[in-house]
Amino acid sequence: MPPPEPRAITAILVGATGLVGSAILRLALAEPRIGAVVVLARRSTGAASPKLREHLVDFEAPATFTGLLRGDVLFSALGTTVRAAGSREAQYRVDHDAQLRIAAAARRNGVPALVLVSAAGASSASPFFYARMKGLLERDVVKLGFERTRLLRPGLLEGERAEVRRGEKLALRLLRPIARFIPYVLRPMPAEVVARAAVQSAFGRAAGVIRYEAAELFRNGA
Repeated sequence: MPPPEPRAITAILVGATGLVGSAILRLALAEPRIGAVVVLARRSTGAASPKLREHLVDFEAPATFTGLLRGDVLFSALGTTVRAAGSREAQYRVDHDAQLRIAAAARRNGVPALVLVSAAGASSASPFFYARMKGLLERDVVKLGFERTRLLRPGLLEGERAEVRRGEKLALRLLRPIARFIPYVLRPMPAEVVARAAVQSAFGRAAGVIRYEAAELFRNGA
């Protein structure tokens, strides 16, 4: 008797309207091993699929989303900028506090796997605010004890954003011509590469925490 077909999994996604999150959404909806995609967002993604279950929630009000966090893997790609948020404190509430709050609720609901989009250089001891914030988030989600935790650490992201980031655009203009000659961590990374690596990492069965640095993301998401 042939072995039974593996069960299609249910993926949960936060950050689906962002650069990487929207790419994860497209790939997850097209992935035959994923049977349903539960999106929690502050505004509609505009996507349409029989697989998609979209819920508009308030990430500062756990009662609006806690019961929806049920599935096989949580993709967490929520984020903002200091400029968009208005202050470092407001950015921290989104990038760290909201993602940690969501991950903790998912873990309490029995979700076994977390795939978190972090950042290159993430370290709780970093002197730089953004890298320190991402490092603190990594530290805190690891403490939640998911069966499988995947931490993705891309460098400078490349893709079409809804908002204009002038510093990022300048950096991309300078780095693109020399990308092949510089370390992976400094190379502009297409959002689609990160998303492919994220989706693929969700199917790995190795227990514990795995961190994917820029070079591994380029290889796994190529």
